[in-house]
Amino acid sequence: MNNLLTPNYPNGRNLFQGKNMLVTAAAGSGIGFSTARRFLEEGANVFISDVHEARLEQAIQTLQDLKLGEVDGCICNVTNDQEIDSMFKQALTRFSHLDGVINNAGLGGESSLESMTNEAWSLVMDVTLNGAMKIMRAAIPILKDTQGVIVNNASVLGWRAQAGQSHYAAAKAGVMALTRCVAMETVEFGIRINAVAPSLAINPHLSKTNSDELISELASMEAYGRGAEPWEIANIILFLASDLSSYMTGEIISASSQRA
Repeated sequence: MNNLLTPNYPNGRNLFQGKNMLVTAAAGSGIGFSTARRFLEEGANVFISDVHEARLEQAIQTLQDLKLGEVDGCICNVTNDQEIDSMFKQALTRFSHLDGVINNAGLGGESSLESMTNEAWSLVMDVTLNGAMKIMRAAIPILKDTQGVIVNNASVLGWRAQAGQSHYAAAKAGVMALTRCVAMETVEFGIRINAVAPSLAINPHLSKTNSDELISELASMEAYGRGAEPWEIANIILFLASDLSSYMTGEIISASSQRA
């Protein structure tokens, strides 16, 4: 049982040798950073973005220090069309083409609907759902050239009910629907679009939007008695971005160990 509770970090297998991948919201220590690192360990070059300048610079430096693939990045607020266009231009200037885009940016919170302000609702929707749409819309014409992939970060809350999460759950359900519909629009261009739906991934920033009591409660509901390590979710994102999932598009994979 100890091996299940403390999984071993995976070895690289060069799944993305020579590929160029873009990952949004990759600063800090969450799923985005772990995904960028795992791409590097699998042979890729990565371009990352975030809204936090100092954390972004630190993330770029940490990834460059691995001395694996090429690493670059820029500031990007996924709600801002001009910043999104600038991000893709910078990424293409750096790497000439992109093979995949990982749509990781999102914003949560904890509030009952009764006490929720319009501003709180709109902010979560704008970052989590509208941001995903805008990144996808900008990525599609670029990925036509490489028959690339898009992987969105959704959530099991797009399916499941949880008090205090109506705005986040509604936004993530929207990301799931967006994934399914746009996948049908892009299949003729060879672009695959899928999503991962984590239940609980533990990172230091989680406590900024959720109470410690809620995090502990959610962790206890998992069959392993713990939340996922961010790199465990990253591994699923890498699967969806790789040739190993070549027959999958418009699909959402639940990344959860919750009891049935």
